Amino acid sequence: MRLLIIGPPGAGKGTQAAQLAAHYGIPAISTGDIFRQNIAEQTPLGVEVQHILDAGGYVSDDITNAMVRDRIAHADCEPGFLLDGYPRTRAQVTELDSMLEGLGCALDAVVQLTVDEDEVVQRLLLRAQTGGRTDDSEDTIRKRQKIYAEETAPLVDEYGHRGLLVRVDGLGEVSHVTERLVQALDARR
Repeated sequence: MRLLIIGPPGAGKGTQAAQLAAHYGIPAISTGDIFRQNIAEQTPLGVEVQHILDAGGYVSDDITNAMVRDRIAHADCEPGFLLDGYPRTRAQVTELDSMLEGLGCALDAVVQLTVDEDEVVQRLLLRAQTGGRTDDSEDTIRKRQKIYAEETAPLVDEYGHRGLLVRVDGLGEVSHVTERLVQALDARR
């Protein structure tokens, strides 16, 4: 099963990605994890990313695409994978389509975790307090939510038009959300 999970900051994407990956026996692939792994292994791309990050720069789509392309070509991704945090732009959607076509496969579903913005803001504020993140004010969190909505709306529309979008309520106990996700995905199979 080849999946993509999307949702706003605080929706529980990372948690649910791990749950779904374990359930379906596929790797959960996060672009942040890919960056960290390549940096730790000092791959040519990892060295390049480290220089960019050290200079306070933004990792370009070209580098991100190359890292994702490399990762999904690994043997453990043959039965499938779950992407978390990629793609984020229409250009990345096009690139992912090309990658998958080159591998002779396609996405099976795109899971959108839907959440109430106010509840997520409260969740993130609590996480900021307990995690000591003083930079996470309500204004900052709401700004990130707005940017996410603006940047992700085109992707939701694109995958919706393709008939791949599966919307699932992302609020509630982790196990209940996971159960809803599995039911929705299994219904598509």
